[in-house]
Amino acid sequence: MEQETQTRGGILLPDTAKEKPQEGEVIAVGPGRTADDGSRIAMELTVGDKVIYSKYAGTEYEDGDDEYLIMRESDVLAKLG
Repeated sequence: MEQETQTRGGILLPDTAKEKPQEGEVIAVGPGRTADDGSRIAMELTVGDKVIYSKYAGTEYEDGDDEYLIMRESDVLAKLG
C-alpha cells in the first residue's frame, strides 16, 4: 500500500525519508504449512485481506513495476477489518 507523502502537520516527506510500509493486501496464499506429524495446517489468511506485518518480514520481489513481499503467515501481526 502506498504511504502518505504529507504528515498531519503538513510536512511533505521525500521518498528517501519514508519508512518501509508495514501494511499490505494479500495477493495470493499457499496451501498452508506442514506440521511435525505430516498433517497440513490450513492458512487463516485469504486473498484480499488487509494485514499489518513485521517491519523486517519477508523477501521483496519486483515484477516489472509491481513490488511484492513474500512472507510467512507467522510474520503477519494483525488482519485489518
